Amino acid sequence: MITREDQNMEVKNSVRGIAHDTDVAKITVTSVPDQPGIAYKIFHALAKNGISVDVIVQNISLEGVVDLSFTVNLSDLARAQAVLAPVIKEIGARNITSSSNLAKVSIVGTAISSRPGYADKMFGALADAGINIASITTSEIRITCLIDKANVQKAVQALHAAFELEKA
Repeated sequence: MITREDQNMEVKNSVRGIAHDTDVAKITVTSVPDQPGIAYKIFHALAKNGISVDVIVQNISLEGVVDLSFTVNLSDLARAQAVLAPVIKEIGARNITSSSNLAKVSIVGTAISSRPGYADKMFGALADAGINIASITTSEIRITCLIDKANVQKAVQALHAAFELEKA
């Protein structure tokens, strides 16, 4: 229901904080067959071995294959690679690559994904700070970017300024 009061209310900043995590590694499984059940096999093997995943990104299928990237805790990287090695052979994927020089930086708040402008402002602040984004994921309450670990403090400062969190 829309009331007159709702129509005249100023849109307020829903970002309540900036989170970051430097204990991150990204794993990419390349040339994964684009078939039902394949992602299940990959993530089931990890879950069965107590390895949590985050920032899952699958690219658009090209010629029947996709690349599937996700993050794990840095301390789980070697174990995740070992767990996935037989799965990769079984499903016919090409290989596994990893990066350990990354960090996650997120804006966190209420209804971020349903209000325009938050991704724009976040990406602009990072670009203005000279920070490249390696990967992006969103949820109802956050937008997370993978960035070079060396830039995490600069990113946090840029985002605090962009969303005026120092005034909160």
